[in-house]
Amino acid sequence: MSVLRWLFRYVRNEVLVLPSRVIAVVFCLSLLLLPLFTSNHYHYRIMALAGIFAIFAASWDLLSGFVGQVSFGHALFFGVAAYTASLLNLRLGMTHYLTIPLGAVAAVAVGLIIGIPCLRLKGPYLGLATLAFPIMMIGLIFTFPGFFGGELGISIKTKLAPTRLHDFYVCTLAMFSLGFIMWKITDSKIGIIFHAIREDEIAVRASGINTVKYKLLAFCLSGFFAGIAGAMYAHFQRVATPLSLAVLMSFQAIIWSIFGGIATIYGAIAGVYILFPVMEILRVVMEIRMLLFAAIVLLVLRFMPEGVTKWTRDRLERECPRCKVRNAFSRRECRVCFSPIRRELQKTTP
Repeated sequence: MSVLRWLFRYVRNEVLVLPSRVIAVVFCLSLLLLPLFTSNHYHYRIMALAGIFAIFAASWDLLSGFVGQVSFGHALFFGVAAYTASLLNLRLGMTHYLTIPLGAVAAVAVGLIIGIPCLRLKGPYLGLATLAFPIMMIGLIFTFPGFFGGELGISIKTKLAPTRLHDFYVCTLAMFSLGFIMWKITDSKIGIIFHAIREDEIAVRASGINTVKYKLLAFCLSGFFAGIAGAMYAHFQRVATPLSLAVLMSFQAIIWSIFGGIATIYGAIAGVYILFPVMEILRVVMEIRMLLFAAIVLLVLRFMPEGVTKWTRDRLERECPRCKVRNAFSRRECRVCFSPIRRELQKTTP
């Protein structure tokens, strides 16, 4: 009973006080209870892939959204982990319990390899440099088709889970746990330093912080989470192909993150769960599928330039002008300092 009482107080005092948290909880419960409303394996497959891609998009947001190290070749981490997991499973017979973490470690190593030469680059120069690495990897795959499988890729013996329902739950729970870890990283002292580097790296360096170390850390962390997504994707599809390294894969992560709301982590996840099912629905009009998809993205970003989640949050919540704590839009006084919340005061506060 004490546990239930604590849970009730936590939900009442921490979750129900903000509409955005209520939406997040409803979203999580809806995903977990999805099998109660459908038994279609196609639906499970779409939601499982959305979970994998949500981890991938959030890892890009961790690097580019918070640190400002814009990467146009983020698919390199994804593809390297996928090929590493496939090779370890096919050549050495390792199970996915080993290949997935080892694929993530390989992606971390690649993050170090990319991060070291790219540390002095900024803006478009950094983006172009990161874009070159997955193209080089694709060239390497085609140069040694006997080892990497060429265009057909490498098949995998071990499935991610026995059934599609198990696939769905594995990917969904992985998305919940890894997304929460990435969010906590950005909400910690490390996340504050990441944000400061993005805003003014010279000032951060002048304050005595080793920005090189933290940028390398960002590359490694981003590569680790993207690597987990890539290795899971390889086991889910039971094949690793050059498509996992394609430029389109990198730009999909960018579109998902910006659409949902950059520098939030949860925005990237929301962007995937909105846009990926939409792309599947648009298969009914295959001839104009990409045109409609581009129109949806452009229209949303035209009226919600900061992303769907930030736009929704700004409409449902208001910030206290005194203590800066967010409150539900219906409240007239702050839930922490009890100061009056007035729109007029918010507009005049610098």
